[in-house]
Amino acid sequence: MWRALAAAPVRALLRTPPARRAASLAVSPHTGPADERVETRVAGLSPGQPVTLRAVAADERGRLFQSCAHYRADSRGELHLGTDASHGGDYTGVEPMGLFWSLAPAGMEKPYQRLVPLSTTAPMKVEVLVHQGHSLPGSIPGPVIAKAEVRRLFTAPGVRRIRLKEGVIRGSLFLPPGDGPFPGVIDMYGDEGGLIEFRSSLLATHGFATLSLPYFDFEDLPMILKDLKLEYFEEAARFLQRHPKVKGPGVGVIGTGKGADLALSMITFLPEVVAAVSISGCSSNTVADLHYGETTLPGLRFDMEKVTVSESGVYDVFEALDDPTNPANSSSVIPIEKAEGHFLLVVGEDDRMWKSSLYAELAIRRLRQHGKDNFELLSYPGAGHRIDPPSTPFCQVAMDRVLGVPVLGGGESKAHAHAQEHSWRRIQEFLHLHLG
Repeated sequence: MWRALAAAPVRALLRTPPARRAASLAVSPHTGPADERVETRVAGLSPGQPVTLRAVAADERGRLFQSCAHYRADSRGELHLGTDASHGGDYTGVEPMGLFWSLAPAGMEKPYQRLVPLSTTAPMKVEVLVHQGHSLPGSIPGPVIAKAEVRRLFTAPGVRRIRLKEGVIRGSLFLPPGDGPFPGVIDMYGDEGGLIEFRSSLLATHGFATLSLPYFDFEDLPMILKDLKLEYFEEAARFLQRHPKVKGPGVGVIGTGKGADLALSMITFLPEVVAAVSISGCSSNTVADLHYGETTLPGLRFDMEKVTVSESGVYDVFEALDDPTNPANSSSVIPIEKAEGHFLLVVGEDDRMWKSSLYAELAIRRLRQHGKDNFELLSYPGAGHRIDPPSTPFCQVAMDRVLGVPVLGGGESKAHAHAQEHSWRRIQEFLHLHLG
């Protein structure tokens, strides 16, 4: 009898299923360019097990950003974000990079902040975590069962960054690795001012010698956006065109917002510029008067009486810019029909900063009226104002650096993210086609 009793626990032990292996998370590559996809897989879960995947990152100021999505393991206890759909959280559906483009300020941080690098030298570190169960955005998540760190590089190994003080030119020149020569591109952002380098460094990663060009509020440049002289941009174009690492004969320019209408003016008046990418731009000169020799293009102004403010304090400036179709504003129209180069117009159809879709239509109509077909249009339903390189976190409302208030940029997160990925590829193809 005693022998039988002693054997009972042994038989029970033999009937116990083998212990399930611990959950694991693999993100590859764990170090790679910030504009390229990563592959995220989870293994070691129970079949059908609900989990929440979270991403957490901090900017250079220490502000935290996070995102989350709900998944269920397949019959093998595995997940693959490239094929499996999120069922809730900050996004739904199959979105391989959803955890990255949905990063937003954490609950303890001030809202309406953008997660963009101030420096391109250090990688952006993103921690990806797997939590038990489904937890809502902003709530306390379940226990962590797996985690991994991803390092997103804005400057690839071998890319050189050269700070410029050449005559009146200020900015940074990014040179790809190798002997070259490389196609040359000037990169400009909008009326937030300062030096914004991350798009330039990524373009250099893809083989473009790129000049990140500020035009106010940087070093000894004017502090405010007032009058602009096209001669400053002309000197920048000539510097880049003559650089021994730049193949020529012409250079390209890419601009967003105010930088976009400057790009249109550059290709119109400067023979050195042969290709222009306008992202969410206007076909007229805006904000500040632009002078070139004896020519002046007055800047369309914002009428603050046409700005509306929501109950949550978000400013909507969509109707505020002067109407470029008003005959009284005809002198602000950029005569783009004079350009000998090629245009790529990129717009989000839900841009709420201003009417960039309309402005693209006006530009195309003007070109066609003069018998020109030297343009391409990329128009994205559901995309907002600032269409950046892929996986840049979507920010529907952003704090305006000049006004100090939150301003509506528009767009829906998933559509905007898809626009960023598609347009980035097309922008590079366009620049390679026309710059060699």
